[in-house]
Amino acid sequence: MIKGKAKYQQPEFPLNKDKANNSLLYICQKLGGSCDMYSLLKILYFAECDHLLKYGRPITGDRIVAMEHGPVPSFSYDQVKFRHFDKTLFNRSEDDVISAKVPPQLQYLSESDIESLDISISENSKLGFGQLKKKSHNAAYESAIEQKGIASTISAIEIAKSFGAKEGMIKYISQKIQYNNQL
Repeated sequence: MIKGKAKYQQPEFPLNKDKANNSLLYICQKLGGSCDMYSLLKILYFAECDHLLKYGRPITGDRIVAMEHGPVPSFSYDQVKFRHFDKTLFNRSEDDVISAKVPPQLQYLSESDIESLDISISENSKLGFGQLKKKSHNAAYESAIEQKGIASTISAIEIAKSFGAKEGMIKYISQKIQYNNQL
């Protein structure tokens, strides 16, 4: 395994901070108001993957990075981690439980966003740390760690491939990325 900070890679999709924050708030709300930080970020990650495979775009556009315990949506991680967390939206306990201070503003989330979030909550909210870690350590993650190291970006194309996207969807995602890069 390669250690160290990898070179920053330009985002493939534009980050929508409102969608990211409201996705995190939505997950917390659906789980009774709070969630441990690791589960919260993994639930969002798997929702992003589900949405990418079905609709050719992630929910938030957050850059997915390969961290020690698996892939993490980068901006969302910063919103809830100790040094950077947004105190207007979230509380964080000493044992890394994140609580929503405000309800999500659902106008920022599309029906398809909510659908993917609900699916991920249903599939992942009962899984423990080890199960979530194992589930998220897929081929895209392992390849990013091996080739570029910790904190490297995992491409949307590699994520889609690792979750079994068909060739047509991979081509569509690639075209969307090219279009975004031209803007």
